[in-house]
Amino acid sequence: MNLQKADSANGTSLQGYITITLAELISVLGAPHMTFGDKTTAEWAFQYGDAVYTFYDYKEYNTPTGRYDWHVGGLDSSVLHIVRALFPNHEVRSYRN
Repeated sequence: MNLQKADSANGTSLQGYITITLAELISVLGAPHMTFGDKTTAEWAFQYGDAVYTFYDYKEYNTPTGRYDWHVGGLDSSVLHIVRALFPNHEVRSYRN
């Protein structure tokens, strides 16, 4: 899957979580697109077709390095299928469960 950095993540919201380490995220996604934002210490935003999806921690003082439930954002829950395709060996779940 070709990862294309999103120009904007406006309108996205929490859709679910992926349990994964920072090193594993970086190995697939590269370095975070933004660090130490308003409520995040690390964040990525990508676009696949019309879908915009994000990965981020939330209200942490330091970027989690061990296994962590990283937040997955998007315009709707369909982004979870994209995340499952990117990380087939990791638990990806909806926040609605």
